[in-house]
Amino acid sequence: MKKRMLSPVRGFGVDFSFKFPLLHLNRIVTTASRPLCRSLFVFFAIFVVSIPSFAGTMLITEKQLTFSPKHHWLDNNDNFSADGRFLCYDTREMAGPGIDNSQSIEKVGIATGKETVLYKPAESITGAKAAPGIGASSFSPVADTVVFIHGPLVSDVPKRGYYAKPNRNGAEVAADGSGKLSWLDFRDVETSRDTLPGAHRGGTHRHEYTLDGRRIGFTYDDFLLPQYERTIGYMERNPKAPGGASCWFAVLVPVVPKGTSKPGEIERALGDSWIGREGLMRAFIGTVREDDGVNYQDSLFVVDIPKDIDITTADSGSATRYPSPPKRTRIRRLTHDWASGTVRGTPDGGRIAYYGHAEDGSTQVFIIPSDGSDRSDDPAKRPVQVTHFPKGAGPGLRWHPSGDTIFCISDNGIAATCVEPGKRFGKTTFLTPHGDTPVRIELVVSPDGRMLAYTKPVPTRDESGARKTAYNGADCQQIFTLEYSNTES
Repeated sequence: MKKRMLSPVRGFGVDFSFKFPLLHLNRIVTTASRPLCRSLFVFFAIFVVSIPSFAGTMLITEKQLTFSPKHHWLDNNDNFSADGRFLCYDTREMAGPGIDNSQSIEKVGIATGKETVLYKPAESITGAKAAPGIGASSFSPVADTVVFIHGPLVSDVPKRGYYAKPNRNGAEVAADGSGKLSWLDFRDVETSRDTLPGAHRGGTHRHEYTLDGRRIGFTYDDFLLPQYERTIGYMERNPKAPGGASCWFAVLVPVVPKGTSKPGEIERALGDSWIGREGLMRAFIGTVREDDGVNYQDSLFVVDIPKDIDITTADSGSATRYPSPPKRTRIRRLTHDWASGTVRGTPDGGRIAYYGHAEDGSTQVFIIPSDGSDRSDDPAKRPVQVTHFPKGAGPGLRWHPSGDTIFCISDNGIAATCVEPGKRFGKTTFLTPHGDTPVRIELVVSPDGRMLAYTKPVPTRDESGARKTAYNGADCQQIFTLEYSNTES
């Protein structure tokens, strides 16, 4: 693979670890607590620290936003509302493991800290076998709605079974607190006939709107033909969608059964994300059979989806036939070395960021033009390494909406790296302490790029003063925010 390597930034290699004590209070307020109490907690939850970084010393404010005695999982989705005033989350793992046992979809006001339940099923079953299972929420960029995974209603369990990856739908709820719910897709697992056109036969997951709101991407697991591994797809609103759903379903990558692929064929697709505003490209990580016919490689791919494509030309399949994409889609392979992560594209669709291996074997962030290839004769179309973290690049890969900065987590610190062409390219600044505890995860960026949010486990007490933990004894995941100026990278 041809990669352009940049020299590490000046001063890199010095590990400026920073540790600070968390402030613990005898009483943690909930959404029902008095505003005065909340104000005091917000005040004491602000940590102002001076952080040495690769770019110098910065004054950073890390603010705890949520305090209620439950988990607040962002799940690396599009959690900010379009106006940047709210964050949505799910409450998984308080009653039992996974999304299976999540009890509600909620939002929190960034200015007020007020938490609002957007959706809570009328009935639920918790434990190792659970239903319905709700989670992985994202705000619409054009409407006051939130999309999320919804497993089978308790009343449907006798027919559908419990929550599972191939047993779930996409649902959309009004974000005004009214609880108004609609189904995005329809699940049809009848085996005596073809699957209903526009329906799926398994489960959709990690639903992501395009920036114009017209398309929704997702990962997909098939129930009728489980020998096929995970793939990706998309949906569009269509008045002829089956079963009372609002959207027509289609797969985008026609994977082949596990272990049966020929060289160049894809057995699994995941880590997908939209590239550009209109959803004309969806990038993903594909597990592909290598040319030797024996080994596999995880590589970066793009599916081209014309703007005027007719989604109803997709085949929904049958009990013996796997679904196929709409006519005129095209799959392109961009890398032939290892690639990973939930890949991310710039809003203008010009570049894609992903994780790759540097020459020293560490995991770092690379970017590539969306029409590029690591085998291109044009050096400008090949991948470029943009980070040189001594301890490697961790999760949370995100673009600033300007396209000039990339964020990720390394050594438990949130870092911003300049990717604007010029002498500042590759310059990295840590925005939070790093090398400290507890662990920061689930980094998300506001639509205007002025705020970052993420979660950390925090010792939390309920209104009676009793320590509150998850089902497995873990501290509650609380949301933190960080104000950001693009000049800081």
